[in-house]
Parts: sequence; C-alpha cells; structure tokens
Amino acid sequence: MRKLIILGLLAATVAPSVASAQSMGEVRRSEHNLREQQRDLRQAQRYGDRRDVRDARRDVRDARQDVREDWQDYRRSHRDVYRGGNWRAPFRYTAWNRGAQLRPAYYSSRYYIADPYRYRLPRPGANQQWVRHYNDVLLVNVRTGRVIDAHRGFFW
Repeated sequence: MRKLIILGLLAATVAPSVASAQSMGEVRRSEHNLREQQRDLRQAQRYGDRRDVRDARRDVRDARQDVREDWQDYRRSHRDVYRGGNWRAPFRYTAWNRGAQLRPAYYSSRYYIADPYRYRLPRPGANQQWVRHYNDVLLVNVRTGRVIDAHRGFFW
C-alpha cells in the first residue's frame, strides 16, 4: 500500500512536467516572435516616443526570457539527446581547434553522428562528417582529417 501511494505521488509530479514539454516547432515559433518584437523595437526607436520605446524594450526583454525558458524546457524534456554521460573512447580527451589534423582513429565511422538534424547541426558538406569526441562535436574533412569546425561542451 505504501508503495502505491509513493508511486501515485511520483506520477502526479512527473505528469505535469511531461505535459508541458514543448516541441521544436513551438520553440522556433517563440524565437520568430522574439525577432518580430526586436524589429518593432527598432522601429519604435526610429519613429516613436519614449513611452513606446520603453514598452517595446520591456516586450523584447520578456520575449527573450520566454525563449530562454522554452529552450530550457525543450532540452530538459529531450535530455536523452543532449546528455553527456559515459562516453568511452580508446584515447584521451583533447580540445581540438579548427585546422588541426586528426588521426583516422579519432574520426572513424564508429564516432560519426548519424543524424546531425537531431542535434540541430548543419548538414555536412562533401567529404565532411560530424564526429563526437567526448562531449565535443567536430566537423571533420574525412579525406584529410582536418577539423573544420568544433563545438566544445555540446553534450552536457
């Protein structure tokens, strides 16, 4: 009986957080609304009086806070995608910079990110591949082994 009560309480606390999780589309719409409000602010600064500018600034500040909260909610609800976790590799961690040349062991197909769109990474070009190196993501030219782009601490 005690276990049922505890499970009921857990379900009551978890269910609202799952129901409030936002989709990627909703988060992007809130970013779009923020951009519109920033445009309105610029227009108010150009043509409006002080009260209009003050109101527009407040709206933009509130919209930025909403976008920040939306992304936090999205990342929290999609924690499995963004978690760092127990990432094992047969080599030590190295903070790679652009232009560095990797040995093939660092960018073998074992470390490729198969679906970069899931992580909101841009599409790799010809002979390029996104590679996970511990909690970092590297865009590597697979022919030469050169690092084209590096995102440190991408997985937390």
